[in-house]
Amino acid sequence: MEKSILEGRPELAACIAQCAEVAGYLWEKGWAERNGGNLTYNITQFVDDQMRELPALECGGRTAIPIGKVLKNLKGCWFYAKGTGRRMRDLARKPMENGCMIRITPDCAHYEMVADAPVMPTSELPSHLALQDFLIGSGSSYKATLHTHPIELIALSHIRSFCSSEVLTNTLWSMIPETLAFAPLGLGFIPFANPGTVELADETLKLIGTYDVVLWEKHGTVAVGLDMMDAFDQTDVLNKAACIYKSACQMGAKPEGMSMEQMKGIQELFNIPKTRVK
Repeated sequence: MEKSILEGRPELAACIAQCAEVAGYLWEKGWAERNGGNLTYNITQFVDDQMRELPALECGGRTAIPIGKVLKNLKGCWFYAKGTGRRMRDLARKPMENGCMIRITPDCAHYEMVADAPVMPTSELPSHLALQDFLIGSGSSYKATLHTHPIELIALSHIRSFCSSEVLTNTLWSMIPETLAFAPLGLGFIPFANPGTVELADETLKLIGTYDVVLWEKHGTVAVGLDMMDAFDQTDVLNKAACIYKSACQMGAKPEGMSMEQMKGIQELFNIPKTRVK
């Protein structure tokens, strides 16, 4: 049996282990039904010369697979991605059997699978790579992109009065001080568009420079972060606030929430830039 690419590369192994850990959390929370959700991590910093010499794996009679667009900022980049049709709960147990490592070809228009096995990456890979291209192009240090289905946040998007970035953000911030402290950019909102479409990808790119997490109406969230745990934490904090809102409603009353003055006090306490509380 051939050894895994992770052997002898502890930093890379730790990165993939974190992706697996997050995948397990998503399943446990009920945010990753069947093969729902996707994740992609920029692992370029862990690539060594020996890895660069690895041959591309053949899948379906070809090695270079078109992305569908040219992403110039991804030249020389490598990524770990969830496999298409694979379940998060399986990725949590066996990340290299349910995910794949890919490298972008010099033309920045194709990718190659490298290790450990020819597992095709998520069908949402072009959208994830477009996000990664944007992050690099904007000088961001973020490495992770995460798409999942947080129940309570999705539920809010079924209520018309919540279908705006400003309303969602201020409502969630007002539920508990930690939401404002740990998700200081709030939550962006994108009106419904069919999954996997160019329209949805373009709208996401428009907002991801302002928000670390965006909510696709009646679908799920996309988050970016320094690493996969950071992207998960951002989503988790926001969904916790949605849970508090729901719990108060179940008690028979619309929650009052913190006032704008109270939230501004939290901003001062945690030294949060005063740019989004209105």
